[in-house]
Amino acid sequence: QVQLVESGGGLVQSGGSLRLSCAACGRFFSIRTMAWYCQGPGKQRELVASITSGTGEIYIDSGKGRFAISRDNAKNTVFLQMNSLNPEDTAVYYCNAEIGRTLGTWAEYWGQGTQVTVSS
Repeated sequence: QVQLVESGGGLVQSGGSLRLSCAACGRFFSIRTMAWYCQGPGKQRELVASITSGTGEIYIDSGKGRFAISRDNAKNTVFLQMNSLNPEDTAVYYCNAEIGRTLGTWAEYWGQGTQVTVSS
């Protein structure tokens, strides 16, 4: 069983920072892409940032210059550093990963979500 375990959400004032973490747990042989998505109230889930080893990072336009995604491959963990947060960033943030259970077999996994609330 593979699970993505998230942490780091919470309540922060406008202009503040938060760092989200997500660790992949269980038995697998490799992780390809790791990413963060967010879903605000009444909105669809959208990609915030993704990171693929050997390829690089992708960011949502509203996050460029404020957010930074990174990963620790030795710990199968992805981080999202969020700076200069504003109320529009309020959402549930979900970790996502493309994980290989066996050689040549890849599957997409989701974390349970962590709430980020930015007060004005």
